[in-house]
Amino acid sequence: MDADLTKQEMECCWEDGATFAWMSDVMGVRVPDKAADRRAGYKVGMRFDSGLLAFTLPSPQAEKYLVALRPAGVVAIENLHPEDKNYKPAAGFRHLGLPEPETFEETRLGGLCEGDVNTPEGKEVTYCVDIFAHEFQPGTTRIYMRSTIEPSLTPPPATPKT
Repeated sequence: MDADLTKQEMECCWEDGATFAWMSDVMGVRVPDKAADRRAGYKVGMRFDSGLLAFTLPSPQAEKYLVALRPAGVVAIENLHPEDKNYKPAAGFRHLGLPEPETFEETRLGGLCEGDVNTPEGKEVTYCVDIFAHEFQPGTTRIYMRSTIEPSLTPPPATPKT
């Protein structure tokens, strides 16, 4: 693929105004109030849109949160085959200033879809959500979430430019 076309595809179509609160509502996940370094993105695609959330929690709180989002009988798995450091998914977390979670060996992978859990953290999920957890420094875990969303969704509220 042409390098200019790839760059255009990767940088294109990110919506301004996709706040963390709005994106968590769209995904249907409740994020702990104490979550720090909250980041969100919303990308309009040709067939589907993509939503991103990323935040940090102290590792013990992150573990409790992740258990509440895990469907019964499902186990989060280690990333045994990490992607190359140059990995660039179409809706990448690099847009949020973060490395891609798929590139870390220490990342745990999981996910859920509508109806998979009945906890306050995940009972409102309306689209499937991929979840990645990475303890990027001792005692602090970053949780990444990516969701594919139907394109008919109303775009996020834009912040008026002054």
